[in-house]
Amino acid sequence: MKVTLEYIQKQIKIKPKIGLILGSGLGVLAEEITDPLFLPYKDIPNFPESTVEGHAGQLVIGKLADVPVLTMQGRFHYYEGYNLQKITFPIRVMQGLGIKFLIVTNAAGGINLSFSEGTIMLINDHINLMGTNPLIGKNLAEFGPRFPDMTEAYSSKLISLAKNVAKKLNIEIREGIYAAVTGPSYETPAEIKYLRTIGADAVGMSTVPEVIVANHGSMSVLGISCITNMAAGVTGKKLTHDEVMETAEKVRENLRSLLLGIIKEIGVGNENAGI
Repeated sequence: MKVTLEYIQKQIKIKPKIGLILGSGLGVLAEEITDPLFLPYKDIPNFPESTVEGHAGQLVIGKLADVPVLTMQGRFHYYEGYNLQKITFPIRVMQGLGIKFLIVTNAAGGINLSFSEGTIMLINDHINLMGTNPLIGKNLAEFGPRFPDMTEAYSSKLISLAKNVAKKLNIEIREGIYAAVTGPSYETPAEIKYLRTIGADAVGMSTVPEVIVANHGSMSVLGISCITNMAAGVTGKKLTHDEVMETAEKVRENLRSLLLGIIKEIGVGNENAGI
């Protein structure tokens, strides 16, 4: 960790306030960062490398809406063969850099039958079905407590702020529960029926490990899912990664506007949201 932080700190000229993780097909927002510093994952000590199409694989540090941000343009997944400690290492780095806010986005399959392709869902809770937890092992007290509370894994203040921004921009958004599974195979219709029964509105293969570690480190988290396809058995269509990328492209402008508005509000310390 020390070597990684030293490598990044030697190169950055600003102190990032917000950490951003951009999911499949959503990394284009990083291209709008002003005065950007690009740090490819392969050049950062101890960083894993992203192997998934639609994930550029670099940190982009600069300003969005005039707010200093550190952006992961592409994330890491359990199905790539990394353990959860490696996947969540960048969150520890953000914590070490003093970042207090994390915005995490993902592409997800819609389980809630009232959703459709292109729905933007604010995550208000999650179900961890990955069969493991990134905090397993020795607890490092300097990062957080042995048994962190997850009652409000996703900040209610940030959810309220996001809803207000969406209303101002006339962007329709929904709220829901995100279920995390390992992948890389998509779920079966029977598995989707099970997930709907236990209360999930969307399903994906990421996000939850990062959110657990961010909460362990006392970061305020906002999660946003782009429903890029309806899950198996809902429409009868077979699922492909190409479909995920195509839908992400279609909703990109709304998601871009929403994220920029949210970042701006966090940046000015919106008093109404208690930030």
